[in-house]
Order: sequence, then structure tokens, then C-alpha cells
Amino acid sequence: VQLQESGPGLVKPSQTLSLTCTVSGGSITTNYYSWMWIRQPPGKGLEWMGAIAYSGSTYYSPSLKSRTSISRDTSKNQFTLQLSSVTPEDTAVYYCAARQGHYSSSSYLYNYWGQGTQVTVSS
Repeated sequence: VQLQESGPGLVKPSQTLSLTCTVSGGSITTNYYSWMWIRQPPGKGLEWMGAIAYSGSTYYSPSLKSRTSISRDTSKNQFTLQLSSVTPEDTAVYYCAARQGHYSSSSYLYNYWGQGTQVTVSS
């Protein structure tokens, strides 16, 4: 399974950040797979943001739930992250990842990772 993130590298404060993860070598509807978004701000550790299961069920980090939405387009084999009302604190490298199993907020359980995409929030 290969994953590739795409989206704008620069977002203005208060806008909505939108990233897409394109999956190849497997289907996002394959039973028991979970697909997640995780980010790493500069100088900090990984922060799990949320996940979407093969069934379409979604799960979010409590700290980001009010601003985060994860959806999917099965016809394109893609899943998308939207983060609203961004601030400079949302500047980070954003990754999509996958695992065979129920979703988890533990990044080490995810076997497949995209290369990551840098997103900077600045006016």
C-alpha cells in the first residue's frame, strides 16, 4: 500500500486547511483497514489528528475534534483532511498513514505512511 499527501503548502490564518491522501496498491474500503492523519509541528512530536475506517466511520482527537473533518472519495481511492480556523500553531508536516486493524491513536501501529507534506500557516 502506498500513500501520497497533496495540498497547498501555505494557508492563511483563519482559513481551512485541506489535504488529500491518494492511496494506491490497495482499497480504502478493504475490510479492517484504518486510515489516519497525523502531524508533526516543528521541534515537537507526532500528534494524531483522526482516522477514517474502511466502513467510513470517523474518529477524532478530542483536542482537534471541533475543527477537524475527515472524509473519503471511494471512487478516487482518496481520503481528505479538513482543518478549519487555522493558526500559525497548525504549521506542521502532515502525514497520512494506514494500518490493518481498528483505528488507533498510536502512530507506531501504522504500517504504511506517506512521505509527508509541509503546511505553513502564515499571512
